[in-house]
Amino acid sequence: MHITIIGASNGVGYQSVLQALKKGYRVTALSSRLDTLPDDENLIKITGSATNPDDVERAILNTDAVLITIGTKQKKNSTLFSDMAKAVVKAAERVNYISPVIFISGFGVGEGYRYASIFIKLVISLFLKDQYRDKKLMEDIFEQSYLQWVMLQPGILSDAPLTSNYKVYSSFEKRMKVGKISRMDVADFMLKEASAPRYLKKRVIVTY
Repeated sequence: MHITIIGASNGVGYQSVLQALKKGYRVTALSSRLDTLPDDENLIKITGSATNPDDVERAILNTDAVLITIGTKQKKNSTLFSDMAKAVVKAAERVNYISPVIFISGFGVGEGYRYASIFIKLVISLFLKDQYRDKKLMEDIFEQSYLQWVMLQPGILSDAPLTSNYKVYSSFEKRMKVGKISRMDVADFMLKEASAPRYLKKRVIVTY
């Protein structure tokens, strides 16, 4: 299997690269900096931007799935997520990309805010309001595209170890308890979904 990981140098993207290589997958990694990634005969490194359609096109060509795990430390006035979505859709249209595109948003974006805990709502309102507004634009762009997308809304990401023991919801439920979740477990889910898609064109919440 050959997968593309956009935003591969840190966090979930980095963990996805390591887990994919361990599975024997061929991986194309797109990131603005690649020095954190290992050297491996199955790893193709492309230095570029997730918001540049030309770079994205090079990265996704002839692959079996795309994982998008980008993030930013910029709290105010960032358009990274919506700009990325526009670039991915444009690049995909150029090459008629029909394989799964699995992207990370955030729990509490859009309708999910009603189901978030008081703590998550507080974090969003105090620190992430602009980011979440842009993530909603990103979600809308993918939802309105022809792509075979999967929208992943994890809770607060942590550096806890891999458990592979998490719950998956494809709709909002009052009984959900969404808190912290390991980046390694999010990567685990994304790779499983890439190899055997179950949630195409659905919102997915992954939690313990």
